[in-house]
Amino acid sequence: MYAAMDFPSDYVTARRNFRDAAASVGWIASQHSVGAAGPTGEDLTIDVAMSPPQQSGRVLVVSSGLHGVEGPLGSAVQIALMERWARGGWPDEVRCVLLHALNPYGFAWSRRFDGDNIDPNRNFLPEGFQCLEDTETYARFDRLLNPRRGSSRWDLFYPRALLAVAVHGVPSLKEALVTGQHDFPKGLFFAGKGPSRTYEMLRRHMKSWIGEAAMVAHLDFHTGLGRWGTCKLLVDHPLNPMQRERLVGWFSPGSFEENDPQGVAYHARGTLGQWCAGQNFAADYVFAFAEFGTYGNLSVIAGLRAENQAHHWGRPGDTGTMRAKARLCELFCPRSAAWRSRALAGGLDIVERAANGLASGCLESRGQESLRYNT
Repeated sequence: MYAAMDFPSDYVTARRNFRDAAASVGWIASQHSVGAAGPTGEDLTIDVAMSPPQQSGRVLVVSSGLHGVEGPLGSAVQIALMERWARGGWPDEVRCVLLHALNPYGFAWSRRFDGDNIDPNRNFLPEGFQCLEDTETYARFDRLLNPRRGSSRWDLFYPRALLAVAVHGVPSLKEALVTGQHDFPKGLFFAGKGPSRTYEMLRRHMKSWIGEAAMVAHLDFHTGLGRWGTCKLLVDHPLNPMQRERLVGWFSPGSFEENDPQGVAYHARGTLGQWCAGQNFAADYVFAFAEFGTYGNLSVIAGLRAENQAHHWGRPGDTGTMRAKARLCELFCPRSAAWRSRALAGGLDIVERAANGLASGCLESRGQESLRYNT
């Protein structure tokens, strides 16, 4: 079984372990600064590791840390994946590209957002950032979500939030709040008014990292949504029938959702998945968010609200701010050894399924045994 010790304790540790693992297997590694500093003054970087070039044109991309504080699980999966490669057994037909800590600021500072308070997964918008969507619905909840004051022991968020859920319902409220907004720069789910540093970095380098691929499967790791310790693959770009059937064959029926507001998924604008699928990086590009459940939706929203409030209106380093950040870390990467073991094993399983699916070039048997890494 995979243990809690396999998870990095912080961004610096995660990055060091990632670089060491890439060096140990002889992968091509590069580091790309986002021009910001971490808590101890360290330069913050997006790190990339690529397996030796192959001729088949089939590429597996595994990315982590787009939502900063969610980074530990994806980082642990990437490092374990390279260790698995070193032991042998990886399909020769598949080249692997690992993108580590796509939002290093959020990872280092225990935030979901970047140094400009941008949610990177709402920022991959069309050129020109013509933000013409209606944000009136979000504005109605601004005072509830984004209090402009320091934290208080007398916080009525839960009863007010439960009232909002009773009035509007969970699916409609979820869609209204997390779609992304451009009018409240210090608010939750701010999509920015221009390209984020993450967007600029991927726009500059993504094509060269992928190379001349004919088929790409891209798994982007996230936590905080869904049932405790379980994974749901969320696809928010159009799939053709062949791609849909392929996902069923690789991962089994019911393992993924396509923009179902009644389920785990929600529809957001400016996501990494929509952007990657639309950039013609390959003739066949399938992207899925690998979302691992932790705590309930309301608890997660409350934690995001408290950390954002402390970040903008509290004092850095004081007890309340540190408590809010520690709570956010727990919400997105529980300390439970059982959760960590289950999530890491599940993450490695879906990566190997995707790799074997790419290698086979055809549908895998829907009734096959689960492909698990040796522990």
